[in-house]
Amino acid sequence: MDRPSKIKNANLAWAFVTNAHAYLNSDAVVFGSRRITYAELLGNVSQIRNYLAGHEIKKGARVALYLANSPEYIALFYGVLAAGGTVVPLNTGAKSRDIKNWVGHSEANWFFFDARNREARAAIQEVGGNVRCVAIGGSSSEGAGWFDCIDTISAEARPSVDVIEADSRDLAMIIYTSGTTGRPKGVSLSHGNLKSNFTAIIDGLGLSASNRILSVLPFYYSYGNSVLNTHLLTGGCLVLENSMMYPQLIVDKFDQEHITGFYGVPSTYAILLRRTNLKEANFSSFCFMAQAGGPMPPAHISELKQLIGETDFYVMYGQTEASARLTILDARCLSEKLGSIGKAVDGVSIEIRNKEGQPAASGETGELCASGKNIMPGYWRDEALTSSVMVDDWLHTGDLAHTDDEGFLYIDGRASDMIKSGANRISPKEIEEVIAELPDVAEVAAVGVPDELMGEVIRAFVVLAPNAELGQRMIQAYCLKNLASYKVPKQISFIEELPKTQSGKVKRYLLKEY
Repeated sequence: MDRPSKIKNANLAWAFVTNAHAYLNSDAVVFGSRRITYAELLGNVSQIRNYLAGHEIKKGARVALYLANSPEYIALFYGVLAAGGTVVPLNTGAKSRDIKNWVGHSEANWFFFDARNREARAAIQEVGGNVRCVAIGGSSSEGAGWFDCIDTISAEARPSVDVIEADSRDLAMIIYTSGTTGRPKGVSLSHGNLKSNFTAIIDGLGLSASNRILSVLPFYYSYGNSVLNTHLLTGGCLVLENSMMYPQLIVDKFDQEHITGFYGVPSTYAILLRRTNLKEANFSSFCFMAQAGGPMPPAHISELKQLIGETDFYVMYGQTEASARLTILDARCLSEKLGSIGKAVDGVSIEIRNKEGQPAASGETGELCASGKNIMPGYWRDEALTSSVMVDDWLHTGDLAHTDDEGFLYIDGRASDMIKSGANRISPKEIEEVIAELPDVAEVAAVGVPDELMGEVIRAFVVLAPNAELGQRMIQAYCLKNLASYKVPKQISFIEELPKTQSGKVKRYLLKEY
């Protein structure tokens, strides 16, 4: 049949396939010179689903994907789900040791990888005989006896996809988060978790088939995964760019591809502001920009808003454990509530709880806790770790926050990042926001470093904009004008770049070791 029959199916792939039939001749993905329509993408998904079925994949089988953003990744993602499998996306910046660790911990039955990737080739020799390894993009003879190959993912099949029926509680993904220890932390997310949150994001941002999104966020990252799904579930087009090495090319593509929307983490926007001619960019087709993945300095938001004019700018907050998003600050409230992460998205309840576990008063800092259909059932086969953050179906995020009198939420930092200097507990976020106001500062991170007398003193790591001249005393003087004296950094180090995870979050634990 050319169109799927109307049966109730909670499989995320079913939602994609059903909606895609309304946009068969529209572009789904642009990747370099390649333009893939929804009809072609459905054919790709069908090929993968049939390939897996032909090798008797079992429902719930874990399928690890070690590929960069590409049409092939997307076909694999939905093809695995359609076949009844669970997607395990792996960080493409990881080394073979981590790959082996994640594949083993997830007990993956399949491992798809880019045939050109040396780390993947090194890993597959050690993952064990129970894992079926499949290279994408290699020659079929190359893998004989070592791994299978799919030369190309083509659109030979008709745009109809047989989707295995799934319950909303069935596992759709296991996402390994960027922790600071060697202990794997796999966030288990069900089809119901993902669909619930994607629906809330689509509604919150007003997404539609008219959107053309320039996507720079990796799909293995929860934020990138939400961008992938929310736009392909609404008939939009994703223009894929896998590198920020030449950021001006990203800006140039805004006009070339008539981009209507863009997502980034704070470091993404810092790069665009400091290393491109953003002032000369054409934003005439833009509808919105959005930011998540950590606090963005209000000074950077204000500067960006001046450049993009009438384009809406949304601030979002979430965690992988929440399928992506917990809150959105409506663009209409940005100027009045600058610095806020907004309010809970549809289907999510949020409470700020004090040390006694009771709801905190307005203005009082406490831990941000959340509940809803988007919250994970737990970490993959780790009951102890799950019970440490999930209490009575509430996710304890570890983030400190407060509300204002109108219920808008503000992040004060992570409990683990708080600097304890003398009798004071200091949020590094407050210091970073002040230093970021200096126009010569591209990025900044503040941490506490050991001190025999004070316990910790504040050390700020500053990345300067190109050709900038800014000294330690100038920064400290500016801080003294805008912060209490005990919040002024005692030490300032100038570095070329902040150490970050692949998702763009600062590795503060490494800064403490500098």
